[in-house]
Amino acid sequence: MKKRIVFDASKCVACHACTIACIDQNDTAVENGEQAMRNAYNLEMKDDSGQTRFVFFSTACMHCQDAPCIMACPVGCLYKSNKTGMTVYDNTNCIGCRSCGMACPFGAPRYRPSDGKMVKCDGCHIRVEYGMEPACVRACAFGALRLVTEEEYQEMIYGKAKNSMLQAMGVVGGA
Repeated sequence: MKKRIVFDASKCVACHACTIACIDQNDTAVENGEQAMRNAYNLEMKDDSGQTRFVFFSTACMHCQDAPCIMACPVGCLYKSNKTGMTVYDNTNCIGCRSCGMACPFGAPRYRPSDGKMVKCDGCHIRVEYGMEPACVRACAFGALRLVTEEEYQEMIYGKAKNSMLQAMGVVGGA
């Protein structure tokens, strides 16, 4: 069953639990300059009334449906998992050309100097295949990250769009 990791910015407090879980799950050698595949950020900005506020967010691979990184890899290291729908990276044959990183609009694939290969978030697809949550989702105490089925995701997207359209038409009341 295809799955997606969804992010709710209204619940994120940039505690970095997702980043730490990612580092732990993937044995990321931060002492050697390696970076986590999921990171949390805070952004200071002004709202419509001129008040300054912080926006928190967590980013990682978006596991695009039509992932440009897959097509960019000349040696076929990237593919879609048939079981989870995640964009998976097997860097056994990676030549370190960085084509996947250049093709990704989100910069998810990263070069790892320690072995000259690319790495990226795989959505913890092995954990997901065995019915567990990705490490980042499991660590998120505030529920900002969730693992949902493709059907739940489509309902979230189209349900919001449908409600927005009905509100604009005056059929249903606003929030």
